Amino acid sequence: MTVLHLADEGEAADLAAFLSRLLHYDRGAAVRLQAHGTALAVFGRPPSFEVLAVRAVRLAKPYESGLDVTLDVTVSAGELLESVDEPAATAAVPGAVTGPPWAGVLPPRGGWRPEPGLPAPDALRALVSAAVAEFRSRTGELAPEKRTRAELDRIGREIWSRTVGDTGLPVRAVHAAQSLGFLRPADTAGNGPALVSSGAWLRLRTPYGSVALRRAGTGTLGLSVR
Repeated sequence: MTVLHLADEGEAADLAAFLSRLLHYDRGAAVRLQAHGTALAVFGRPPSFEVLAVRAVRLAKPYESGLDVTLDVTVSAGELLESVDEPAATAAVPGAVTGPPWAGVLPPRGGWRPEPGLPAPDALRALVSAAVAEFRSRTGELAPEKRTRAELDRIGREIWSRTVGDTGLPVRAVHAAQSLGFLRPADTAGNGPALVSSGAWLRLRTPYGSVALRRAGTGTLGLSVR
């Protein structure tokens, strides 16, 4: 069995929290793990938000059981969560599963450049709160016979597809970042969220994780298959 030695208990707790949030939205969630040396990237896709979520995890040392260069595997998020031992700061990698389609198309590793216009973290959180309140208000005003799944989805798409200012970043991406625990107040060094792009991809990056999505109207160009 492949064992991951995480940098400390905090890294183990953050990994467990990220997996728990993914499982909240999809009990059968899968995650793709990519590691090289002492850096591990965990990719997931909460279906409600239509974005890729990425959590970087620091490892204390490279993994065991003969994998001494790289690790790249798609596994059950639930099984990985069950294996996390926070006091020991370890996690056992479960057996591979057949990956969902998104697992074969990941954002590029490099080439990211800053994009202007992203509001401050407090403004981003306020934007999400306002969108949630609007959704509840508009759906609450529907007559019972009009309160259908199709109508609820239509209202949701209208609200969450709006962009943040002129950035091109949909509000649903900010909502995803907040729901997954990425959109916290800036750390003690003052590091906050940043918006970056690479080819067809946009990425909202924070010290606690990031969400990435392909910009609308890009067709099948710019895919990065790993």
